[in-house]
Amino acid sequence: MPVRPFPLSADFLDRARVAALLKPRKVRMRLTLLYGALFIVSGVVLLTITYLLVAGTTTSGLVLIDGFRAPTDSDRPPQISRYIGEDSPDTLGRRPGAVDEQAQALREQALHTHQEMIDNLMFNAVIALAITTLISIWLGWVVAGRVLRPLRSMTTTIQRITARNVHERLAVEGPSDELKDLADTVDGLLGRLETAIDSHKRFVANAAHELRTPLTMEHALLEESLIDRDPTVDTFRMNFERLLTISKQQGRLLEALFFLSTSERGLDRPEPVDLADLAEEAVCALRPAADKRGLRLDTRIAPAPLEGDPVLVGRLVANLLDNALSYNVQDGHVDLTVGTRDGSAFITAANTGQRVPDDEVDRLFHPFQRLNRSADDGHHGLGLSIVRSIVDAHGAELTAHAGADGGLVVDIVFPERYQLVGTPAKMAGNSP
Repeated sequence: MPVRPFPLSADFLDRARVAALLKPRKVRMRLTLLYGALFIVSGVVLLTITYLLVAGTTTSGLVLIDGFRAPTDSDRPPQISRYIGEDSPDTLGRRPGAVDEQAQALREQALHTHQEMIDNLMFNAVIALAITTLISIWLGWVVAGRVLRPLRSMTTTIQRITARNVHERLAVEGPSDELKDLADTVDGLLGRLETAIDSHKRFVANAAHELRTPLTMEHALLEESLIDRDPTVDTFRMNFERLLTISKQQGRLLEALFFLSTSERGLDRPEPVDLADLAEEAVCALRPAADKRGLRLDTRIAPAPLEGDPVLVGRLVANLLDNALSYNVQDGHVDLTVGTRDGSAFITAANTGQRVPDDEVDRLFHPFQRLNRSADDGHHGLGLSIVRSIVDAHGAELTAHAGADGGLVVDIVFPERYQLVGTPAKMAGNSP
């Protein structure tokens, strides 16, 4: 059954237009209406107070007409003063009731004059209020425009900024007020956005380069097998082994990228973790590699409770150890310390190796950065960058500096969020 559109009557459209007019979308119009409404309310209150003050008063003073005094209070009967003497008005032969009639007439005339004065005052006041209301609305429109002018300028500049010119800033000058604070906040946000965009561009370029190199080698090996006119089983086996090695390297790269993106997303549901358990697992997994290379792996592991993601924290420990073992020297050593410091879990990894310049330490924690870049060393420069990303996700503090005898010393302190109770101490003896 087809659905017919609801008919819109002219009356409905008129009401919609009126509603749209009653709810203006422009901030300048809203401010103008607000200024005008406040002025009208204050003017009405002022007129009301003036009317009450004027209406509560009556004619006062003595009005001597033919020896009589006019009334001084509208709520009291008129007072009559009679003079007795030789020249008393009674000697003129007036009748007694004439005095009351004249007093009443004077009283009514005074009240009528008083009411006309109030009516004229209120009429003129209403006219003055209407004129000043129009003036106040116009002044409100002008003042609102001047107040909102910096906002319009900032809006225009922000709308013009894109990913290509994110380096531009508002650079608002003037006194330190709310608008200046807003502009400085937007400039700070643009600065962080520019840094993030540049980092993203470098990351994409480096990732593309890291992936393109093994793909090129795979293509060359496959092409070599196809163009070989006299292939043998040994040549095929050798090419397949090299292809398998390249595939494993690509798998490690994709896994590293996955952990990097996961850690940058933050923590979903932190849970209690003992850093000592994860450190022991990483040591057991990497000790054979250390023994194979003739490296000494010294460990001092004590309970270190924290709250975080067990998978990410385990990857952090594994990357620290793998980096310390991979970038080392013959007959070198790696020192791994895990425990608590002032109630906070910490891990420290120090190794011997090539001397690292002080100005190069921070660069090593960025993606695809290595001290001596080499494409065939089986590493992609993502280990320490993943460590830093996991540290940021857990709100931990990372400090690193070059070792006195070469190598790198990395110290990570986790925030004090969780305290395990009744965990037995674990100490691993130093390995030879």
